[in-house]
Amino acid sequence: MPRFAANLSMMYPEHAFLDRFAAAAADGFTAVEFLFPYEYPAEQLRGRLDACGLEQALFNAPPGDFAAGERGTASLPGRETEFRDGFVRALGYAEALNCPRVHVMAGVVPTGAAREERLAVYRDNLTWAAEKAAGRGVDVLIEPINQRDMPGYLLSRQDEAHRIVGGIGEPNLKVQLDLYHCQITEGDVTVRLRSDIPTGRVGHLQIAGVPDRHEPDSGELAIDYLLAVIDETGYDGWVGCEYRPAAGTSAGLGWLRRARG
Repeated sequence: MPRFAANLSMMYPEHAFLDRFAAAAADGFTAVEFLFPYEYPAEQLRGRLDACGLEQALFNAPPGDFAAGERGTASLPGRETEFRDGFVRALGYAEALNCPRVHVMAGVVPTGAAREERLAVYRDNLTWAAEKAAGRGVDVLIEPINQRDMPGYLLSRQDEAHRIVGGIGEPNLKVQLDLYHCQITEGDVTVRLRSDIPTGRVGHLQIAGVPDRHEPDSGELAIDYLLAVIDETGYDGWVGCEYRPAAGTSAGLGWLRRARG
């Protein structure tokens, strides 16, 4: 059975954020992930993890002005210093939370912008980030995100993500494979799992129901089957549960109870 991490940015919205750690632990989760930790002192988050016996599986580097629609700065020309300062801040949190993975958001390409220029900036920043993180024992992750949820996002296909990671060649630069985004963009999820995980370039998985991003057993993905495929591949990392519960979070965990047998 895969190991599951509750995404506290989406799950347990019936609780205040800092109370979601205990709620996840009460439901049997042993790890959590979330989008951004920066509203809270790292020591406060560390205390919640320790009190609840949880591991931190993943969080994101600073995304720029998220409220204004920015979704990462890694590919934005002229913002290299901001990206790198933000990534150093993320590494500080990673050390405090004992978190071995940081997701770097690529950013949105404005209409009319030169995509190749953005990709060149992206590769340079990722190379720098991977080298910076290597000494801290941290993997840098990139994630293809579907264009329906995030129009204009630079990276939306798995094959391109793998080309970028393979081309840079840093062993701690990896792909975050979100089955929700993959199904919306290109489908063939089973083939992706069986072909991509054995490459060693997949550093984290995430799941959600398609098309509404509710519980992973809702909608068009056969999640029980896909979890068996993940087991078949030998993947031993975390599977992040990055979905919005349709009703109460705990009431919607039937899929998890089935997975646990």
